[in-house]
Parts: sequence; C-alpha cells; structure tokens
Amino acid sequence: MTMKATVQRHTLLAAAALSALVWFAHPAYGQEAVRDSLKVQQARTDHVVSRGKQKFYTRTFDLSHLPPYVPGPPVTGLIRMWGQNYLADGFLAGYWEEEFRKYHPGVTFDYHLYTAFVAMSGLVTGQADLAPCRKFTFSDTEGFERIFNFHPTEITFATGSLNVPGWNNCYCIFVHQTNPLTQLNFKQLDGVFGARRDGGWIGTEWHPEFARGPEGNIRTWGQLGLTGEWAGRAIHPYGLNLRYNQSTIMSHMFLKGSDKWNEDLRTYANFARSDGTMALAATELMKDLAKDPHGIAYSGFHNLIPGTKYLAIAREEGGPAVLPSLETLQDRTYPLADEVYFYLARAPGAPLDHKLKEYLRYVLSREGQDAVQRDGKYLPMTAKMVREQLRKLE
Repeated sequence: MTMKATVQRHTLLAAAALSALVWFAHPAYGQEAVRDSLKVQQARTDHVVSRGKQKFYTRTFDLSHLPPYVPGPPVTGLIRMWGQNYLADGFLAGYWEEEFRKYHPGVTFDYHLYTAFVAMSGLVTGQADLAPCRKFTFSDTEGFERIFNFHPTEITFATGSLNVPGWNNCYCIFVHQTNPLTQLNFKQLDGVFGARRDGGWIGTEWHPEFARGPEGNIRTWGQLGLTGEWAGRAIHPYGLNLRYNQSTIMSHMFLKGSDKWNEDLRTYANFARSDGTMALAATELMKDLAKDPHGIAYSGFHNLIPGTKYLAIAREEGGPAVLPSLETLQDRTYPLADEVYFYLARAPGAPLDHKLKEYLRYVLSREGQDAVQRDGKYLPMTAKMVREQLRKLE
C-alpha cells in the first residue's frame, strides 16, 4: 500500500478503527458538547491529519555525533507496518522509505498506519513486522506475552515533540500564575497526584517495593514548602481521564506505575463541539486552572495560557530542576519527555530479520534522525539513546 493510499484510508477509517469511550462529568461544558464517540473520533481525525502536513520546527540540531548510515549487503523483501498513524499523517514514513530504498531498492513497504491501537494486533496476528507505537499499554504487553511467551522488543526511534499534540508532546506541571512555587521533583509529584498504594508496575511485573503509605500524600501547599497564607490551602489537582494514555504515562513517570491517584483529582475528556470541531481535554482543564489559584495540573507544554505557568522539574530530590524547551527536551535533561517506539516480535536469542535490522539501523542513523527533524514534529535522539537502541539489534 502506498503512503498516499494510507493517508486517504486513514482519513476515512480512523473514526471506525478507534474505540475510545467518551466520558464527561463537568456540567460547565454545556449543551454544545457532543459526546457520541464516533463523532468525537472523526473530529479528532480531521484535526490530526491537517496538523500532520505542517512543519512545526525549523530548528535543527547538530547530529554529527550520531553514526552515519553505512549500508550492509543489499536486502530485499516486504516490510509490513501496523500502528501509529502519526508516521503517515506527517511525512516521516515517506522520508524514511524514499531514502532507504536508494540503498535497498529491493525492499517494499506495506503500511497500515491508522492508530496505535492496532499495533499490538498486527504483531500478534503475524500481519506486522514492525509496530510503530506510543508506549505499549499493560493490556498490549500482556496480550503479546500470552501469545509469544516472551517480551516484545522495544526500539525507541524518536523523542516526542515539545508542543505538537499527538506527536508525543512533552508534559508539564502547571500551577496558577499567582502561585509562588517554581519547581517540584518526582517524589513531590507522587505525593500531590498519588495516594497510598500497595505497589506498582514496570511493564507487566508487579513490584511491591513501590508501596507507600498515606504519610506520603501531599494535600496542602504548606507541605510543598509554601508559607504564610498558602500554607494551609488545599491543593486542587487537575488531570485527564484515567483511561487516556497521557494519564498512564504520568503514572509510569512519577507514580511508580500504580493506578492510585489523588482521590480529589478532577478529570477531563475530549469532546466534539456542535460545529464538529474538537475540544481537547488537556486544553479545557487549563481554562479551569486559570481560574483556580489553588490548582495544579499536568498537561501539554502547548496548553500554557494566561493565568498559568509551568514549573521546573527534577527527577530526584536535590537534583537539577529543568524547565521545558526544545533544547532540554531534545538533550533529555527535562524529565517529562515522551518517546515513540517500534515494537517487534523477536524471540530471545533469535537473530533479527536482516531487512528489519538494516531498516532500523537506517532509522537510528544520522540520516534517519535528520529525516525526523526535517518532518518538523518529533525530535531527533541523542547519541547515548541511539547507542542503547543499536545494542538491542544485535
């Protein structure tokens, strides 16, 4: 299937392919909110496809530290991809194919890039060789493991964007503009957004050592070091529907992979307006945060609005607190960066199919990462990240 055909079919079929449920609990949104799930998905599809054809970043990074692509012996055959629509909504899959086929004209591609929700299905049914996707969910991974009895191979191929929704944009912690707080670390974020837990998850492995008691809860601004009139004020946490992938990512980052959230978390979900346009939950919650001096929220960098500000974040207590920017995101010093991956089914100890190995070597090369920045949405990886991924190919 050609890239053009993929994009056309995606526009027509993505609404049906997605099965996200729409939930809404905030009467402030009024009667203009359309909650029908298929209408919401169609509004989302229209929104994403139009965004995919834009180049958001002209900033380029020095990629001289990345290994250049040195072609191995020519490979042939078909590479089948199922998964992340953003590769087809933008130009990245096309850039990679065009350049790779200059070295290996005997390779052809078959794309089914409609949604991350079909990535795992493509692998477990044997229809996909590579599954580009956001982080596999618990259900994705468990389904894969039940079929194959080994873990999926995960290859990071880019850092998420700074502020392009859908392209794994980075997350920020926001407070009201009047809040004197300037920074937080992961332990504090756990205390604010989390609750007592009996353990947490890494992939599908349960870790009871991640347990913590209610004494770790942070429910007032005084517990974060604010004094005076702020000390006794209750913290009002805002977030996204806990079925959304963004909430799962936040849980992985600073709640030790648990599902134990602050009992007062105010959650938001996407909806379609009566004119068919998309209202994004991550945007809507910021409007309410701007009216609430006691609020704190996780949302995308691009959702900053007047009346709010984002905080510097440290991974460890006493560690450097870093503000989000293109530079701190690309060099991975900002801790709330997201990633995007290729998944494949490779049994432990088994050699990787030559054409897949060659293609992934190209993607991870200086040339492959230059294509990432030419597309202008995802960000190229660091040399350290590339070395880590290349080791997985051996």
